[in-house]
Amino acid sequence: MFAVEPGLLGPRLGELGRRLPRPRAAVVLSPHWMTRGVRVQSGAALDTVHDFGGFPRELYSLQYPAPAAPALAAEVIATLAHHGIEAIADAGRGRDHGAWVPLMHLFPEADVPVIQISQPAVPSPLALLELGQALATLREQDILFVASGSLTHNLHEVFAEHAAQSGVEAYASTFADWVWKQIDEGALGELLDYRTKAPFAVRAHPTDEHFLPLFAAIGAAGKDWTQSARISGGITHDVLAMDSFMFGTGPGLAPPNR
Repeated sequence: MFAVEPGLLGPRLGELGRRLPRPRAAVVLSPHWMTRGVRVQSGAALDTVHDFGGFPRELYSLQYPAPAAPALAAEVIATLAHHGIEAIADAGRGRDHGAWVPLMHLFPEADVPVIQISQPAVPSPLALLELGQALATLREQDILFVASGSLTHNLHEVFAEHAAQSGVEAYASTFADWVWKQIDEGALGELLDYRTKAPFAVRAHPTDEHFLPLFAAIGAAGKDWTQSARISGGITHDVLAMDSFMFGTGPGLAPPNR
């Protein structure tokens, strides 16, 4: 619903997109494309995939016709291979909502070329960190790396009728604040062990596929990951923390909200 209910975060991502140095292209990792191993979108044209059901009709009419980038896909595959990570070109995969929904706010004109890489189906923060690290050189080529997920993702509580009366928002905020504290302090070890160290970690993420992209983003920022910023997005549906984070921001690029 973030596509049509932008809340606090949508306008802030829009402002960020206007202030960022213009990227040559964007590479997006989304937990809605999970595979054994790694795949890379290589098609010359990429469909907007509506990979969800039971939502308002207007969502199914939305399109995000950003250009594809098959040459970039080949670059990404070669870069991963250089770091010992085998990746396979996938010309038939379209863009899932984990990619096009946030991009509608970040680049609403859909004029930045975009490809996705799949999220390897391994429950390991370290594996995602290493995947991001393998792609860190893309920043030197004016490629923006976007890791899409959800800072909290307990959908059972989202749809539970009692959610609004159960006081669950407090735990989502507590977990989100803990994550930011570790990022702000550069405590990568604490983050990697978030499952045991973070308050309410298992409640925030009964399964952690929507949290793991965070580690790919940290890895892709390389040594500059500690130059970070928090973009506050508030809490939606009582339990979904919508904060986003920027890594490798550098001087002069303050976030729209911290």
